[in-house]
Amino acid sequence: MAITLNNGFKMPIIGLGVWRMDESNIRDLIINAIKIGYRHIDCAADYRNEAEVGEALAEAFSTGLVKREDLFITTKLWNSDHGHVLEACKDSLKKLQLDYLDLYLVHFPVATKHTGVGTTDSALDADGVLEIDTTISLETTWHAMEDLVSMGLVRSIGISNYDIFLTRDCLAYSKVKPVVNQFETHPYFQRDSLVKFCQKHGIRVTAHTPLGGAVANTEWFGTVSCLDDPVLKGLAEKYKKTVAQTVLRWGIQRNTAVIPKTSKLERLEENFKVFDFELSKEDMDVIKSIDRKYRTNQPARFWGVDLFA
Repeated sequence: MAITLNNGFKMPIIGLGVWRMDESNIRDLIINAIKIGYRHIDCAADYRNEAEVGEALAEAFSTGLVKREDLFITTKLWNSDHGHVLEACKDSLKKLQLDYLDLYLVHFPVATKHTGVGTTDSALDADGVLEIDTTISLETTWHAMEDLVSMGLVRSIGISNYDIFLTRDCLAYSKVKPVVNQFETHPYFQRDSLVKFCQKHGIRVTAHTPLGGAVANTEWFGTVSCLDDPVLKGLAEKYKKTVAQTVLRWGIQRNTAVIPKTSKLERLEENFKVFDFELSKEDMDVIKSIDRKYRTNQPARFWGVDLFA
């Protein structure tokens, strides 16, 4: 199942996110994901595993498991490379062993101190606060992203972690419109206004952290996962599905793409089995009622500043 982007390209509605994926497991997870049916892989320079993903993709292509044109590969420009967009894109392509990207996203709407192409460091000042570069505008970054499309290095460009204000600005100054806004959204952080704004203006939404972060975000940020919610557990029992499957199905029925991350083969299979049932309107409304406006991904812990404040 795929959704059509505003430039005509199609993006599979479910993908595999590779954030915090153990390097030693990446090859097996990606090969198995492709065998299961995944055709959308969500990467980022900042995940620091593009090279390992690239090795797995090269194996998948060389063995005939899948053709390049059958996969949708996303990666992201890191904050420290806003002034070096072309070089950063080429660095990601080299590591991924690809000639082009299906989608390249501005990872966060902030430029930070440059630390060397592809290093994806987040430089901090003496007070432990993120070194934000105030000389590079998001508009400048976006026009450099547009150049990548003209060069044939990427097919589509988009944004990530942009709010309504910044998304509106991007629509105003862009010649090539963003096809996607990728941001955290799940039953505890539904962000209905942002989802609807993007969809109204032809921007598809990809939900990162679609399961509320689960164990990974609990470990890193001390946050609570929606997967333990009694309402969601009740719905999962009703549909004879897992809570994760129920939550992913909810995301799909909102017309958002979902990119769950897992390091377990059984979860890979489980997360993909979400097309054989449908939540009723009444149950969609039940899930709507449990929104807590609760962000689980909290980079302020590492950056010394809350960029979402």
